Amino acid sequence: MGPEKTMTVDEKVNILMVDDQPAKLLSYEVILADLNENLIKATSAREALNILLKTDIAVVLMDVSMPDLDGFELADMIREHPRFNRTAIIFISGVHLTDTDKINGYRRGAVDYISVPVIPEVLRAKIGVFVELHRKTRQLERLNRDLEQRVEERTEELRQSEAHHRERAELLELATEAIIVRDLKGIIRFWNSGAEVLYGWSREEAQGKEIHGLLGTVFPNSREETERTLLSVKSWQGNLITRTRDGRELVMATRKVLNREGNAILEIQRDITAQLQAEEALREAEKLAAMGRVAGIIAHEINNPLEAITNAFYLLRNHASLDEEARYYASLAEQELQRVSHITRQTLSFYRESKQSTAISLADLLDNVVELQQRPIMMNGIVLDRKYGSRGLVRGFPGELRQIFLNLIGNAIQAMPSGGTLRLRVRDATDWPTHRRGIGVSIIDTGGGIRPEDAKRLFQPFFTTKSAKGTGLGLWISKGIVQKYEGRIVFRSLRGGSGACTCFRVFLPTTGELSGEPSLEADPLDGTVRAIA
Repeated sequence: MGPEKTMTVDEKVNILMVDDQPAKLLSYEVILADLNENLIKATSAREALNILLKTDIAVVLMDVSMPDLDGFELADMIREHPRFNRTAIIFISGVHLTDTDKINGYRRGAVDYISVPVIPEVLRAKIGVFVELHRKTRQLERLNRDLEQRVEERTEELRQSEAHHRERAELLELATEAIIVRDLKGIIRFWNSGAEVLYGWSREEAQGKEIHGLLGTVFPNSREETERTLLSVKSWQGNLITRTRDGRELVMATRKVLNREGNAILEIQRDITAQLQAEEALREAEKLAAMGRVAGIIAHEINNPLEAITNAFYLLRNHASLDEEARYYASLAEQELQRVSHITRQTLSFYRESKQSTAISLADLLDNVVELQQRPIMMNGIVLDRKYGSRGLVRGFPGELRQIFLNLIGNAIQAMPSGGTLRLRVRDATDWPTHRRGIGVSIIDTGGGIRPEDAKRLFQPFFTTKSAKGTGLGLWISKGIVQKYEGRIVFRSLRGGSGACTCFRVFLPTTGELSGEPSLEADPLDGTVRAIA
């Protein structure tokens, strides 16, 4: 059989009448005609079963006494089928039935008994009740099926919606930007993993906190003006300054959007601190490059008249008309002119970088750098202690190597604004991880030392301990140059109650034979950053 047909409110139901006497069937048909339902007749139990299997029957009206199967046996067979275990069965009996017979009939599934002679009104009323009950039952089943279908459809919609929201949540967690949802009072309701990484607070720690109090937000104008713009145009974007858990200051490109309900704000924040620092460093580098070009031009223009003046003083110093005192002063003037000439040549050497690598004495290079830094050394009252145990050569570009030691010596001088001792050491050394021979240069200062929390970040780009005075690129660039020469740069910083001491060591491979036995073999350069506090 196919699926059952869904019953509507006006659809007729089927009433099965079973009797072996056609005359009785006809009389039942006449009595029940006023119900305006489908009346189906069967003259035997076998025919009745066949009709039941093919048709949805509301009520079975059957005679108790039939030749092949009596009504009780037919009722048993009907009830054995799961489709008919609730079908209403009414027995009609022409003989007097005892109470025992009636109880037996009820046990076999009968819902009522009608005795002959049949009273038409009573038969119609009883049949009508079960017809209406059947119709309502079928309508209720239909409503239940519709409800189940709607529940299933809604469940599927919710499942798909949940999967969609879960996918969106996973994407939010994968985002490197800080994605935050807060209410209008600033209380954080959502804090993604990107925010955890950028700011250092976990989701559990951040949720429930007031966002601007937590992050110490600095607005480009005022907070009130930003909030008014957000509420009026539903969105706002600009740069905010915030602070991380460890106190670092970040510049965040921020976009705020008010939700449709107007009770929550989505904030997407991207860290542009490094980008802004890179742009500022580029501008500073361009300024320095321009200054270098100008200095080179000036030094070149000064150099020609300096040579003429130097020659004139040489002739003047040996002139016969001068006495001893005049010759002495002329000699002093000539020496000072030679110093000016030396400075101009150094300035030109910064601007005119060689295109070919050359053999360079690191000891001479350090002296050159110290001479350029002589003024701040004297102004800070720094004692200079130089010990060069090697005159070995390294092959490279003077400008690059000079930049390394200008950075390191400049940092050491700045670390001792109130005086101290600057020690420079040059020794033959061995890089034990690679077993390469080379030269080790140590720059040691007695300044304030390096904090342990800064040690791990010291060679990172844009990290500086000089507040607004530094770009944070000096050590990063120096390390890059050292690595280009297949060397190493490491440092140690000791801090204690009696003071502090910081040592930067640079190892560079040599180009030829060393002048003596390595003196640093007991303390090899291992290429790691070490700080002892």
